[in-house]
Amino acid sequence: MTGTQADAQSFAGKRRLAWAVLSLGIVALVPPAWGQTWPTKPIRVVVPFPPGGGTDIIAREIVSRVASNTGWTLLVENRPGAGGNLGVDAVAKAPRDGYSIVLGQTSNLAINATLYPKLPYDPAKDLAPVALVASAPLVFAVASDSPYKTLADLVAAARAKPGALNFASPGNGTVAHLASEMFQKTAGVKFTHVPYKGAAQGVTDLIGGQVQWYASSIPTLIGQIRNGKLRALAVTSLKRVDDLPNVPTVSEAGYKAFEAASWFGFAAPAGTPKEVIDKLNAEINKALRDKTSQQKLADQGADVLGGTPEQFGQLIKTEITRWAVVVRESGSKLD
Repeated sequence: MTGTQADAQSFAGKRRLAWAVLSLGIVALVPPAWGQTWPTKPIRVVVPFPPGGGTDIIAREIVSRVASNTGWTLLVENRPGAGGNLGVDAVAKAPRDGYSIVLGQTSNLAINATLYPKLPYDPAKDLAPVALVASAPLVFAVASDSPYKTLADLVAAARAKPGALNFASPGNGTVAHLASEMFQKTAGVKFTHVPYKGAAQGVTDLIGGQVQWYASSIPTLIGQIRNGKLRALAVTSLKRVDDLPNVPTVSEAGYKAFEAASWFGFAAPAGTPKEVIDKLNAEINKALRDKTSQQKLADQGADVLGGTPEQFGQLIKTEITRWAVVVRESGSKLD
């Protein structure tokens, strides 16, 4: 071999080596798939209501179960305010990296889109649905000494004196308020709404006779129902509730297919990688299959649901449309 041939071979060998090194460098610069590396740091789980309420209890149970199953670090952050809007908005505007999610529900993912003229986020566009968790029906109740023994009695009294009977709710624009508005339209009667800032005072006034009936979540009223201070007239689910097996549904009471409930589901900022959404969805659904978690949610009057991100996204869109009609007919608006 001549010197020239040897030099040529050496140059060719060096060029192949250079390309090999360069190729390895390019591969090293390409980030691994999100699904393989995520999560590498704690995940923030925003609860847009104060600690101790139904939404908070549900969130903490699912977060605890997911953390136990996966070894991930999930940090619950309560950010209450504006009907849940502040917490949801914080996540809608968070980085789209899968490290911020929120447990939203009917009010802040559906009702508030119409109730608030200047909602700072669009629940259908600014959030990526992750997983539907549960739903919880309401209960219509009266004081134990009320003359109204059934829902039919209440409706008959309202027909006899339109607007004379008051009903309480935990606040303007809540699911309980709007479900009550929807019921009086369905029944063709007129009640007068008395909104409260939360449930406690409304329950006190119901027992005291200042208001005639109350719509609220089952966990809020079930203690007073069990101790005999309140009488449950109907629940707003399509099937009877295990905790109140002798209480008919509104549908059974003669208003076919009537249904109203608070539902709860996790969402992330729009644009979060699909691999991350799918991974979160799988783990949340796994947590929902756990018998202990199912019982804890049942203790809150909730029915465990689950499902795909696509199914949850379709529910949000359907519920925005459905509740928009109720909000407009009720005349409710909040700034």
